[in-house]
Amino acid sequence: QVRLVESGGGTIQAGDSLTLSCTSSGRHLLGLATGWFRQAPGKERDFVASISVRGGIQYYSDSVRGRFNISRDNAKAAVYLQMNNLKPEDTANYTCAGKVFDASTSAGDYNYWGQGTQVTVSS
Repeated sequence: QVRLVESGGGTIQAGDSLTLSCTSSGRHLLGLATGWFRQAPGKERDFVASISVRGGIQYYSDSVRGRFNISRDNAKAAVYLQMNNLKPEDTANYTCAGKVFDASTSAGDYNYWGQGTQVTVSS
């Protein structure tokens, strides 16, 4: 069973940076394209960023492009989301998800999900 685990969330000030990590039991993440999604209270889940299995292809939502960077370290079987210049509107629960084959921007394409980590950005 593939289990994804997020870490690195917290409460920070606007303009600060934060890096989230996604790991998996049994190093399953090695063979999965991985995406980050976020959901704020009362809102739908939104795509944030995704990365291919080998890391050569990344996708970003318009709202985070240029501020966030997704990367992976397959030696550590981990995927990271570096978030810079955070804004209060980035406040949400961030969840990583995995799928086989190609990276995607659609949540419905992902088969494996973590529990999420909360990011709160204060102004």
